[in-house]
Amino acid sequence: MVPRAGVSVDICPRDLPGTLVGTAGGALALWADAPAAIVVPVALLIILDIRVRLWRQHT
Repeated sequence: MVPRAGVSVDICPRDLPGTLVGTAGGALALWADAPAAIVVPVALLIILDIRVRLWRQHT
């Protein structure tokens, strides 16, 4: 997926230890009996800082 003109998408890792988030995600998956297809995207949303900005040029 490519953003359109005037949209910027910034993806940066947060200041969280990845092993801690991975361990917590694995424990949640075992405790709640959730499939990996749900746990992995949720863990990525927690560990990544995703910002979508819309900018326009003033004429």
